[in-house]
Amino acid sequence: MNQLDALKQFTTVVADSGDFRQLDAFKPRDATTNPSLILKAVQKAEYRSLLTDTVTQFRGRALDEIVDRLLVRFGAEILAIIPGRVSTEVDARLSFDTNASVTRAERIVELYQAEGIHIDRVLIKVAATWEGIAAAEQLERRGIHTNLTLLFSFCQAVACGQARVQLISPFVGRIYDWYKKSAGAGWDEAANAGANDPGVKSVRQIYNHYKHFGIATEIMGASFRNVGQIVALAGCDLLTISPELLAQLAASKAPLERALDPQAAKALDLPAVNFDEAGFRYALNEDAMATDKLAEGIRAFAADAVKLEQLILAA
Repeated sequence: MNQLDALKQFTTVVADSGDFRQLDAFKPRDATTNPSLILKAVQKAEYRSLLTDTVTQFRGRALDEIVDRLLVRFGAEILAIIPGRVSTEVDARLSFDTNASVTRAERIVELYQAEGIHIDRVLIKVAATWEGIAAAEQLERRGIHTNLTLLFSFCQAVACGQARVQLISPFVGRIYDWYKKSAGAGWDEAANAGANDPGVKSVRQIYNHYKHFGIATEIMGASFRNVGQIVALAGCDLLTISPELLAQLAASKAPLERALDPQAAKALDLPAVNFDEAGFRYALNEDAMATDKLAEGIRAFAADAVKLEQLILAA
């Protein structure tokens, strides 16, 4: 058994890609996209027609509507290949606007429904700001399921659990990146690998909290830099993995055992934790890594959204 098949015994494998023609080889259940992945895909010759066809069909409509229609076009193509759900992201520039995020999410879902796709096959991705979590809470009450992204801290995860969102995506690799850069020449790769990786430790803390207190929100580790991070989180509810790392897992016969276990989490002695808005904002402020990476992530996704709009205008 290769490592990918072994992982699937404990964890739902999700493909992290807008390149849907790669998906069939790895047979993931779900798939995630983001503005950066879609931007990368539409610049490839094999996907260019999705951009030009969408622009031609809806030329003259508002630019943000054409963007959403393109995102849904990719999502529909992905859902024709996978059996599960696809995550589609609300414009990152709305990360601090609850009402605008809700409105945009509802339109994305309506566009999917117009394609004959059931609402349960779509997760709306929203940044895990306080405003984004509030938007997700509203959407969940309306039957629209959400994926809270750009999640780097325990306080973000706790607030998402309180809001009863469907799923969170803690960013393992970006946490690792921050600590490695911060340590500079003092970074010891071997000492910070596997279970000691700072991104892995963050997800394990969230996992243990959720399972110990019976929080139903799904945990999907994301943004991996190496296979070791994935192996160290075997047993997490879901892991979203790039095609490159999926291929490495499929090519390896090395042993892979469950690393996270819900029964072990239930046996832990953990304090109950809750956050109101003031407490959330202070806890996030106290976490320099999470503050930096959340802001950086929103800026990067917003910049790629602008680049995607420029491609649409030029088409």
